[in-house]
Amino acid sequence: MKKSINLLLVILILASCKSKPHYTVTGKIAGSDSIMFYLQKRDAGKTVTIDSAISQKGTFIIKGGAVAYPEMIQLVAGNTRKRTAFYLENSEISITGSLDSLFSAKISGSKTQDQYNAFIESNKPLSDAYSKLYEEYRVARRANNPVQIASIEREADSIQKEMMKLQRKFVKDNPASYITPNILASISSEMEPQDLESAIKELDTTIAALPQIKLLKERVIAMKAVSEGQKAPDFTMNDPEDKPVSLSSKIGPKLLLIDFWASWCGPCRQENPNVVKVYNEFHKKGFDIFGVSLDQKKEDWIKAISDDKLTWTHVSDLKYWGNDAARLYAVNAIPANFLLDDKGIIVGRNLRGDDLYNKVKEILDKK
Repeated sequence: MKKSINLLLVILILASCKSKPHYTVTGKIAGSDSIMFYLQKRDAGKTVTIDSAISQKGTFIIKGGAVAYPEMIQLVAGNTRKRTAFYLENSEISITGSLDSLFSAKISGSKTQDQYNAFIESNKPLSDAYSKLYEEYRVARRANNPVQIASIEREADSIQKEMMKLQRKFVKDNPASYITPNILASISSEMEPQDLESAIKELDTTIAALPQIKLLKERVIAMKAVSEGQKAPDFTMNDPEDKPVSLSSKIGPKLLLIDFWASWCGPCRQENPNVVKVYNEFHKKGFDIFGVSLDQKKEDWIKAISDDKLTWTHVSDLKYWGNDAARLYAVNAIPANFLLDDKGIIVGRNLRGDDLYNKVKEILDKK
């Protein structure tokens, strides 16, 4: 009888070991023989490697212990930019594709990823329309057709607003979804701090306790400090000649725009002609710009200033997303800007295209 009990215990222990939560990622990536694949995520602004495996004739298997919750990570091929993002969770996950187009690999076995794919698919008509407009915009820019450019920008702005509505609806309708934090984080830069705070309060308690939401709560505090009606926090950075320039030294004209941008930022470079237009028309009437670059390479920064004819004051600490001023102003997406009056009070935020032109004109016409 004793031996039977011991055998039963062994069976139960083995069964419990087999059922212990874990993840397995099986990859079948054509053209990837003998390549090291990494599972990586961003944590506290740094890239962290979770696990890795070498492919053999295009196949690899990565087995790991339990993850606390489904989390968006990246599968990265060696020391290259070839990668694809997916939700890692405690399940059998399969990734199938080609090394040359790893970003579009097919991912199955993750219920959270399936939900994310469904969300992306629901947005596809709008994203496809936006991509088409982007190509038309590039053609119009090369042809220097200002009428067509203005028309495309208005249509693109309308599509962006519709995309924002869909994203905010998803957040509202799915307070317990593990993809909600990523979606909310992606649109947070376009939200007022009070709206972001309200959205966070509506989340399920499990989701609200996740690290990403905790960061968004900290972001709300930072956003409130730089919302309209607040005094713009001062900061000092070096200009291209390595001379320190403070924000406070530039306040004094009727209006000052703090413009966050970077040479590597496509949307920033597309917006620059609009900013130049506003500057050229209103500079003599009291409008000035203080450009803050999130560049890393000084030569790229200086070349972009020259190429885009940005003839105002520029500063940078060349820290990329670690830019001190960007962190102070809760900037997590660029282009971003803050419009200040002659006392340094924020009177506008994230104004682009016609919105920037009309706001500046409206204020200056009253002076």
